[in-house]
Amino acid sequence: MTVISNHMPTAELQALDAAHHLHPFTNGGELNTKGARIITRAKGVTLTDSEGNEILDGMAGLWCVNVGYGRKEMAEVAARQMLELPYYNTFFQTSHVPAIALSERLAKLSPHDLNHVFYAGSGSEANDTNIRMVRTYWAEKGHPEKKTIIARKNGYHGSTVGSGSLGGMTGMHAQGGMPIPDIHHIDQPNWYAEGGDTDPNEFGLQRARALEEAILELGEDKVAAFIGEPIQGAGGVIIPPETYWPEIQRICEQYNILLIADEVITGFGRTGNWFGCETFDIKPHIMTIAKGLSSGYAPIGGSLVCDEVAEVMNSCEFNHGYTYSGHPVACAVALENLRLLDEEGIVEKVGKETAPYLKKKWESLNEHPLVGETQLCGLMGSMALTPHKDSRAAFAAEAGTAGLICREHCFANNLVMRHVGDRMVISPPLVITNAEIDTLVERAWKALDQAHAQLKDEGLLKAAS
Repeated sequence: MTVISNHMPTAELQALDAAHHLHPFTNGGELNTKGARIITRAKGVTLTDSEGNEILDGMAGLWCVNVGYGRKEMAEVAARQMLELPYYNTFFQTSHVPAIALSERLAKLSPHDLNHVFYAGSGSEANDTNIRMVRTYWAEKGHPEKKTIIARKNGYHGSTVGSGSLGGMTGMHAQGGMPIPDIHHIDQPNWYAEGGDTDPNEFGLQRARALEEAILELGEDKVAAFIGEPIQGAGGVIIPPETYWPEIQRICEQYNILLIADEVITGFGRTGNWFGCETFDIKPHIMTIAKGLSSGYAPIGGSLVCDEVAEVMNSCEFNHGYTYSGHPVACAVALENLRLLDEEGIVEKVGKETAPYLKKKWESLNEHPLVGETQLCGLMGSMALTPHKDSRAAFAAEAGTAGLICREHCFANNLVMRHVGDRMVISPPLVITNAEIDTLVERAWKALDQAHAQLKDEGLLKAAS
């Protein structure tokens, strides 16, 4: 039996990591000089590193470990499935029980008529599927010219060439020839950073109507779909004004374009409902799922597809798929994850208990001199750092400088809290308790104090002119 030891000295593990492991979204040279933090085990909401530090994971891994770490039930299901049917594909007119069972469960669980699922290995892959699916859909309906997909600046839909093109991250577009043709980006509904003196609800309407303006500019006969996250996750947990999504829905219906809701982060209980579409009353034609589908215990993603689109797609041969589409072990683990979320009442508890408690505690951070705004929906939140509360000013220093300083102090205080530019974001496991929320907020406050002191000492508490 291959045994991977957690007991090597940290320095040796770091040296091996630096010698052979290329990390995602990382400057490898800087990391290799510093040395990676080595996580060796986890339980509930707590990570343990190779030095024995116990760290509260305020990000649920990458927005995904909804049921918390160390669930024995998930491991047992995976082992049982590996012994029974470790792998078979769903090509060549075949299927298997885990994929069939999960598909039925998702159809019952999802809102509206999203009764069909095309499986992928991740959210990135699923959004690649969506690009091809909506273009094939319109081509099969006799409109091959309808192929432009409209997305949002600062949106995130994955990091493949296709899904990275859908996303509106300029740093990603600077590498690898993105965006691909026929992707168009409109402004995001970020009132705090871009709304100025405009009323938030009016701003929400303005940013939604940017979609209508783009459709008219590009031509209704050219636009296939609009894609958006109910809440922009990797963009900084940007919760849109309440006027935004109803207007987006109206525009998609009026101009006959497909609406894709990217629920990779917001799905499976994160917003206090099973799906963000329920929280914001969105009626999509396609919904992207991943992450919380298996709580990160196995790689799986997919596109939930409405009856209308599925009927057209089933009328042709869709020349698309992945080796691991509907992987039996991943499907079995996902089914068990959904059982735990349902039978243990985790989603309901988020909506009724822990999210309201976190909201109260999170909003107390507004009192800190470094915080200009807090936002929270369910168990995903953000706070904007600013040198000047009243004006919502950005820092004079390069964007992300203050955020990185704050993040480093969070890590030093055994709290994983991510920074997106100068916004700090959280997305803890859905099983977090009120006592653990208290600890999270206490450590966040301490990190803010330390970051504020460092910014002041280094002359960085200056507003951009």
